[in-house]
Amino acid sequence: MSVPAAYLVIVLTWSTTPLAIQWSADGSSFAFALLARMTLSVALASLILLAWRRPLPMDARARRVYLVGGSSLLVAMGLTYWAAGHVRSGLISVLFGLSPLMTAVMAVSWLGEKGLDRRGVTGIGLAIAGLAVIFLQGEGGGDSLLGLAALLLAVTVHSANLVVIKRIGADTPPLATTLGTLLVALPGFALLWWLVDGHLPAALPTRAAASIVYLGVFGSVLGFALYFYVLKHLPASRVALITLMTPVLALLLGHAVNGEALEPRVWLGSAMILIGLALHQWDTLRRLWPRRRAAQAVP
Repeated sequence: MSVPAAYLVIVLTWSTTPLAIQWSADGSSFAFALLARMTLSVALASLILLAWRRPLPMDARARRVYLVGGSSLLVAMGLTYWAAGHVRSGLISVLFGLSPLMTAVMAVSWLGEKGLDRRGVTGIGLAIAGLAVIFLQGEGGGDSLLGLAALLLAVTVHSANLVVIKRIGADTPPLATTLGTLLVALPGFALLWWLVDGHLPAALPTRAAASIVYLGVFGSVLGFALYFYVLKHLPASRVALITLMTPVLALLLGHAVNGEALEPRVWLGSAMILIGLALHQWDTLRRLWPRRRAAQAVP
């Protein structure tokens, strides 16, 4: 696959994942949809590693990554799937757009990385203000405060996981990391399903079954592999644009396909979060401009 095609697949996958999460629970519980997705992902990742004849690393650092990643995946995905039944799909992508900001703050405290400059702090403050606007409940909002809080906690756990894994410093291949993480989390997903539901649905609607397969293949395995493929071939500044595009596309998709109402409060809060994210990533985004000006100057 060409790099532009892979980039487009990632944008489309991340934009459609929140809506697919909502649809996958039609006709069953959120816990069953989550367990089915992760089971499919484990099977697919295992087959790929077998086909490539690559073993699953089991050194001490790799095991720590699997344990940390699996534990956080269980919590973050469980909260996200539950929240998807109480929050509009587009807001899932918007709130997960906060992840780079949370990760940066945690990295300063836990990894001793360079502190944020004034622009970065302003961006984080603007994003927090946008989050407060989204949490304000107006008439006909349709968003549960508890669902929004669960989603915010999921983003926090996801961000902390990234920082902790970076602190461990394991050099495990991405697909192996994915499989090891899923193997650790899978028993927890099975226990969650047993506690929440405990029985298989008699029949799944076509849309729900297709969403589970889509999430299992693209959302958990291929999409992750394509992301690292793109990151290897493109500057980080261009890859960073993905987190700015997907929330807007997810909001529009939820409105057009799922009939989700988008009142001014949601648009305002989302815009503040995205502008804050852009300010935080200003240094990387700015690197795109000289290339564009140089390209336009060539006759």
